[in-house]
Amino acid sequence: MLGLIIFVVVAIWLYSVYTKLIKATNSVKEARSGIDVQLRKRYDLIPNLLTIANKFMEHEKELLTEITKLRTLAMEAPTGSAASMAANAKLDSLLGQFKVSVENYPNLKSDSTMLHAMQSYNETEEHIAASRRFYNSALSELRNTAQIFPGSLFAYLAKSELESVYYETSEEARQPVNAAQYLK
Repeated sequence: MLGLIIFVVVAIWLYSVYTKLIKATNSVKEARSGIDVQLRKRYDLIPNLLTIANKFMEHEKELLTEITKLRTLAMEAPTGSAASMAANAKLDSLLGQFKVSVENYPNLKSDSTMLHAMQSYNETEEHIAASRRFYNSALSELRNTAQIFPGSLFAYLAKSELESVYYETSEEARQPVNAAQYLK
């Protein structure tokens, strides 16, 4: 009888560890999906921004073209991959340059459509940042669960998610912004 009780307690304990790892794995997948949703909003917004800006920004054609290319590259890269993260980091940088360049065009800055589009863009960027923080937190929780005993007994179940990388700020983005380089 005592053996049966010990077996049941151990089985329940192992099951709870197993379910905690599965929940953590699913949280990482959910968080990655949240990032995708926010990036999709950004990708959909970029053509609108560029179309509006194109009417005013005659001297910024190269920047607008590069943003368009990077948007396509970022959209085609597999979710959460190094290629996706690199393309989005570069896109972040170029969109920052774009925002600074808009300052050179008073007519563009005062255009109500552009103001609304830039407000939507800023809100989307805030949502992307929040989604990335949630993802990093979920990944950290998964790694903790999988690396600490007894979760390590079932870590093989989350192998693909454990190989995921954290979203980090690129070295370029860590540098202070020199707005003067973008102003002409």
